[in-house]
Amino acid sequence: MTAALTGRRAVVIGGGLAGITAAIDLRDAGVDVTLLESRPRLGGAATSYARGDLMVDNGQHVFLRCCDQYQGLLARLGVTDLVAIQERFDVTVLSPARSARLRRDALPSPLHLARALLRYPLLSIAERARVGRAALGFRLADPASPDLDGQRLGSWLAARGQDERARRRLWDLFIVSALNIHGDEAAVGLAATVIKTALLGARDAADIGMARVPLGRLHADATAALLDRLGVQVRIGARAGGIEGLSGGGFRVGLSRGEETQEPEADVQPVVADVVVLAVPADQAARLAGPAGVEQAPAWAALGHSPILNVHVVYDRRVTDLPFAAAVDSPVQWVFDKTSQAGVAAGQYLAVSISAADDVIDMPTAELRGLFVPALEQLFPAAAGAGIRDFFVTRERRATFRQAPGSGALRPGAATSVPGLALAGAWTSTGWPDTMEGAVRSGHEAAQQLIRELAALPSPDRAAELDNVWSSAS
Repeated sequence: MTAALTGRRAVVIGGGLAGITAAIDLRDAGVDVTLLESRPRLGGAATSYARGDLMVDNGQHVFLRCCDQYQGLLARLGVTDLVAIQERFDVTVLSPARSARLRRDALPSPLHLARALLRYPLLSIAERARVGRAALGFRLADPASPDLDGQRLGSWLAARGQDERARRRLWDLFIVSALNIHGDEAAVGLAATVIKTALLGARDAADIGMARVPLGRLHADATAALLDRLGVQVRIGARAGGIEGLSGGGFRVGLSRGEETQEPEADVQPVVADVVVLAVPADQAARLAGPAGVEQAPAWAALGHSPILNVHVVYDRRVTDLPFAAAVDSPVQWVFDKTSQAGVAAGQYLAVSISAADDVIDMPTAELRGLFVPALEQLFPAAAGAGIRDFFVTRERRATFRQAPGSGALRPGAATSVPGLALAGAWTSTGWPDTMEGAVRSGHEAAQQLIRELAALPSPDRAAELDNVWSSAS
């Protein structure tokens, strides 16, 4: 810990990966930290809940080997052994007519995927030959370019020889799941980040990692244990109702009861601190930061939202030996075998993840069953003879910000126009898409911003000073 910051106080609003990361970094620097989470568990959009005997992740989150900051957080939480990363990038791509495989080889980057692409049977020979033109365009692109931020990916790819089928059967495999937006509608700058970093960067960058246990064990249980050891005060079920700057410096954060909380009124009294991290989605951040005086807050609402739909099917027998697969020419995009992870003793539990789910997010469950059960049977013929023990859906209507052209210009950095108030969240300007890696990076950036600001404060004991302010205000 940094002795110069001992006794300083911070409030972190939001217990997702961004807030967790910021809280750990601030505490490591010697700051007294209170973390507020309105929901009944930590982990934000990457956690789990119980459905009878089934443990269900509230989203099918994966990471890549290039996600070094996220893996650093897992190491700090002591749960690295609870995830697994492929030895090499290897994805089975299914369609109702035939299957394909994309697997990297031992050649150096960027040639490590060339052989797989040249043999990719879901594109014609001519289409495969033109893939290199788009790949070269991505390799030469500057993802931070404002010009690319304003361009639509569909038009950019078409100008580089990628027809409709190539965009749907190849590029969408990577772009739609990474950016949670229809491939043609994505911002080119963010798409370039994905392709350059994962597919054209280090040879092993795109190797896929997944949790071997429910996400709640990684991001809720392990986090709660670490924060307790560090001495971070965690307030579950406490919702921030407003942020007020104090005349003597610092902030007062008003609280109310959050979701499913039984805490008495005494536990939702205002909290006073030197600095505040807002680690919540953009619209919530705008509602809190605007009244606190942050000038740019009204602009964040323009980022919008993109939904993700998760379809869960529990069969009475195994229908596939694949741990996961992608799909084209099908309502299914990606499907994951969650049997062991969720604790299913017999049969098989498949979870289907549908990104950019605008067209189906509000579809009734019965209609979704009528759409996805036959689609899974087309991809996995053994499913046609299997019984279905359970079918349910989870809907994340505001899963990510809408990563469309112009979104990069709207993403704020960690610092705000109000000293002592910093932003975190995968929607902020991290240089990454709205992913777990982006969330962790944002938490580090917010903490470092406030550590610098705290180090520049005058030397008097601010903790005692704030206590006096609070006592007189009460």
